[in-house]
Amino acid sequence: MTITTVDYHTAGEPFRIVTGGVPEIPGADVLSRRTTAMAELDDVRRLLCHEPRGHSDMYGCFLVPPDDPGAHLGALFWHKDGFSTACGHGTIALGAYAVHEGLVEAVQDGVTDVVVDVPSGRVTARVRTAGGRVESVTFVNVPSFVIARDVPVAGLSADVSYGGAIYASVPASALGLSVEPRHLHALVGHAARIKAGLAGHPVARHPSDERLSGVYGVIFYDELPDLDGARQQRNVTVFADGEVDRSPCGSGTAARMALLDDEGPDEGPGGGPDEGLDGEGGRGGLVHRSIVGSVFTARVVERTGEGVVVAIDGMAYRTGRHVFELDPDDPFPTGFTLR
Repeated sequence: MTITTVDYHTAGEPFRIVTGGVPEIPGADVLSRRTTAMAELDDVRRLLCHEPRGHSDMYGCFLVPPDDPGAHLGALFWHKDGFSTACGHGTIALGAYAVHEGLVEAVQDGVTDVVVDVPSGRVTARVRTAGGRVESVTFVNVPSFVIARDVPVAGLSADVSYGGAIYASVPASALGLSVEPRHLHALVGHAARIKAGLAGHPVARHPSDERLSGVYGVIFYDELPDLDGARQQRNVTVFADGEVDRSPCGSGTAARMALLDDEGPDEGPGGGPDEGLDGEGGRGGLVHRSIVGSVFTARVVERTGEGVVVAIDGMAYRTGRHVFELDPDDPFPTGFTLR
């Protein structure tokens, strides 16, 4: 077995794009292809994600055909423990990848949309170029919405929202902690208890598609002073079975924005009424910092009957190209994990 990949990182979070060596994944659409991949390609996911070829916080995707000609490509996202329904940092990386590799013809100066079908729906990576060089990518997500407020769990109170996946949000201060590397081990432990407490809970169910159900991640956040008219927070997202997002988390940022927008207008930084999180007056959106200091900026760009459409600015950087081989005598054909 020989598999080729192109690897990126978005705001510090890895993303491994499989470009060859994997058989076609059947299905009527991307969401159904995810079900097939979970049943038939889990060994390949483990091979690429687990040690010794990956690590416990690895992330990546299989490229698949889009649902229809309205999108450029489809993606099935995976991590150490399985397949996710959404990945904002991965969508940003896919936008950069599609332009870098010439899969989507881009303008020399300006914005090129790369449309991607993912299990949660159709998303867009708006790639900004200058002189033919990718400078930034904006992830435009599926609608995000609040599911429940003040849900009692593990002795705490969590807000639950959807941003392509379901997240529980808890202020780190409620635990007497802050979002800092020195508190990471404790936060990961609390995330496991919160996620276990919400397993099977009604708030963990997607309202229209059971395949999108389940609390995917727990977001701990700190409130920070406003920055240049924008609200500012620092967060760490603990997802799957104890994995830690090094980036501010794209779909998690969208889930946070749904909660913040739902809070309604308050007094903006200039003393007048806050017009919301749309980047036009008021707080001017959200500056979202990660536990490693990287930054996404987010704003609401549309309000629909399903929820708010959030646009998130970031950037991805190519880190390498790889050819992975599986020796038939390798005693670890699907790798291993130590946590």
